[in-house]
Amino acid sequence: MKYMSGNELREKFLKFFEERGHLRLPSASLIPQDDPTLLLIGAGMAPFKPFFTGKMKPPSPRVTTCQKCIRTGDVENVGKTARHGTFFEMLGNFSFGDYFKNEAIEWAWEFFTKVIKLPVEKLYVSIYQDDDEAFDIWHNKIGLPEDRIFRMGKEDNFWEHGVGPCGPCSEIYYDKGEEYGCGKPGCTVGCDCDRYMEVWNLVFTQFCKEEDGSYSNLDHPNIDTGMGLERLATVMQGVNSIFDVDTVKAIRDKVCEISGKKYGEEHKYDVSIRVITDHVRSVTFMTSDGVMPSNEGRGYVLRRLIRRAARHGRLLGIQGSFLAKLSAEVIEGSRAGYPELEDK
Repeated sequence: MKYMSGNELREKFLKFFEERGHLRLPSASLIPQDDPTLLLIGAGMAPFKPFFTGKMKPPSPRVTTCQKCIRTGDVENVGKTARHGTFFEMLGNFSFGDYFKNEAIEWAWEFFTKVIKLPVEKLYVSIYQDDDEAFDIWHNKIGLPEDRIFRMGKEDNFWEHGVGPCGPCSEIYYDKGEEYGCGKPGCTVGCDCDRYMEVWNLVFTQFCKEEDGSYSNLDHPNIDTGMGLERLATVMQGVNSIFDVDTVKAIRDKVCEISGKKYGEEHKYDVSIRVITDHVRSVTFMTSDGVMPSNEGRGYVLRRLIRRAARHGRLLGIQGSFLAKLSAEVIEGSRAGYPELEDK
């Protein structure tokens, strides 16, 4: 398995789907457009809701993007673990009434095994418990053994994000090895330990969740896939967490340089270093999209992240303003994929 940088992985993914008839679009703004149900964009498909529901015509029936995303539901866990974060990049390929499960599964497998050359023996999948069609594709067309296909319930394998398009999904897992497992005899896909890491989620969008919680059928089934770039990069770079990935680590190292603290020596300092590293990414991207600090809405989210990062800077002994210096590091590492960072 060859080492690949985050920027290289992003480009390989987008180019792969461009070659298969997808229109490459730039990431949408983190500020949702004409969608009062969302405070910030938190998924690759969120900007495309009108295309999935048929309210608007897409610029192409096939689209691929790398979408910047913010999720703050687990903000209190950021820093305490090496895997929680508020900002991430979501790679995705989308079909608006064009192709469906066959192509989505076959292309995902081709990208993993032929393009970035993940070891086949380390890949496992899960499907929605009633999705016999997905099982047939994985088992009979891809050739995956039955014991590496796991049927799971709605909580695990049915994707929905607020109201709007949703449906059953199939997730692809990477086996990081026994050393990451819990050691229990029944440890396998779905275990709470860190051995089997979900990398790519293929959503077969067939339904629309309404405001009253009911589901209606979409006129045309769609495909919505999502794969966290940072998570994929941990696999390709052989590291243990998103904070060790090249572009993120560069920010982490800058925090250490400014604070004079060494990462990995003391837990309380590691927590603060991770909080600042994550939050300054979110703050920089949000500001570049026009979000400003305020007392409500997304402006409050921004203000809270700035204040948390500043507070943890004090806990590291940093005096004076320092977040602007770190923003420069974010811009340097990500401007290739997001030119608006430098422009704005």
